[in-house]
Amino acid sequence: MGETQPNQTPPKMTDAPEEVTAFSTKIAKHSLVIAGHRTSISLEDAFWKGLKTIAAADHRSLASLVAQIDATRGEANLSSAIRVFVLERLCARSWITEGKAPAAGNG
Repeated sequence: MGETQPNQTPPKMTDAPEEVTAFSTKIAKHSLVIAGHRTSISLEDAFWKGLKTIAAADHRSLASLVAQIDATRGEANLSSAIRVFVLERLCARSWITEGKAPAAGNG
């Protein structure tokens, strides 16, 4: 699976879809106060921007949104729980605005 057959040319990076763009995977620390306790989360810029976008769309503070995620995260670490939350919210929003539901078994 994924191996090149003897007479087959491997795909080139230029064969990637046009919508693929470069993005930063650099992680930055952000400090917040949650339930009266100062905490630090480490997130990639894309997830931090997504989190701020969701908070603004919900007309709430970033700290209150993170507190909600923190209260429902179970055993996951907070940064991971935030990434999953942002991904799920933005995917759900995309399905709604595009009028497409996820395929059965994919969400």
